Amino acid sequence: MNEKLKLIDEQTSPLQRIMWVYNRDEPQRRTFENNICAFHIGNGYFLSVAHNLRTQTGYYRSITDELYKSEIFPKLDGSQSRMMDTHYFHDGYTHKHYLNSTDPVNLQAIANVLKQKRFDTRWVTLAEKKVCIPHLVFQFKENAFYNDPDLTRSFGDNKMMYDNDAKRHTFLVEVNLVHAFYEADIALYKVVDTPAEVIARIPSVEIDLNFLDELKEDFYCLQASPNGPAGRLLNDAKIEGLLDHFGIFIDDVGGNYIFEGYRYLVNGYFRFGSSGAPYLFYDTTRGKYFANAIQREASGIQLAIKNDREGNFQYVNAIASPLYIIKDELQKYLTTT
Repeated sequence: MNEKLKLIDEQTSPLQRIMWVYNRDEPQRRTFENNICAFHIGNGYFLSVAHNLRTQTGYYRSITDELYKSEIFPKLDGSQSRMMDTHYFHDGYTHKHYLNSTDPVNLQAIANVLKQKRFDTRWVTLAEKKVCIPHLVFQFKENAFYNDPDLTRSFGDNKMMYDNDAKRHTFLVEVNLVHAFYEADIALYKVVDTPAEVIARIPSVEIDLNFLDELKEDFYCLQASPNGPAGRLLNDAKIEGLLDHFGIFIDDVGGNYIFEGYRYLVNGYFRFGSSGAPYLFYDTTRGKYFANAIQREASGIQLAIKNDREGNFQYVNAIASPLYIIKDELQKYLTTT
């Protein structure tokens, strides 16, 4: 198979996605949120961005009795407690409270109460407290994990399902956050509670930790397809500039932090929702592709429409984090863990 086709084919691509899963073992209540691109760099390690981790979801889909009673209920007054009871169903069998409303007005009211009471709904915290757990979401046309019946049998019923919308067979693989390099906007994850033979079968791409300070030909972005996350796209990209970046991320719970360090200014197609996608280059000497940077944000050019510049942007450029900026830390994790 052509090397480019290998990068986008479901059987050989290193590009996957991570989603936070509520109620994984309860099929009728299972929900997926916080979709982000990620790519396998070998031995069960995946790289993505970090800026989604400290955004707040506002409310939770479900929560255990223990967590509700210890961290939320004591802070509520009578009317707030009654409101929460109205919008959350308590199941005495699972000992959990489940959201039973989809009304945006009700959801905003819940979010307002939780924010007022300083309840931490950041994704990183919800994962730490096991409210919802990040998983790799693998999808295939055929009902087999990488066309291997033996590997497929290693998945329990609660880690396999059929996605009616995408017409794909879906397999869930749990991951833990190893480290978030917030200044660089890079996150490192590792597969957990998964047989070694399953991990070994997941396609990966080697990483290159050099800083490309000259324009690089054969540079590409590997991302989800334009119309949905089930497909993949490999497109030409070009490094047009270098940045010593600065940006502020607002975090009302843990405190604001700064994005900083070297970045690439990249020209080339990227879809909104492509954060975490790898930028690759083809090394003719070694005869293969290497991941060198991660897509992290759009970089708009400002337009004036009827002499008004406010809010008028066209997004043709992107800002990417080269892996070079976490070179020492990344090598430490990959060689000692």
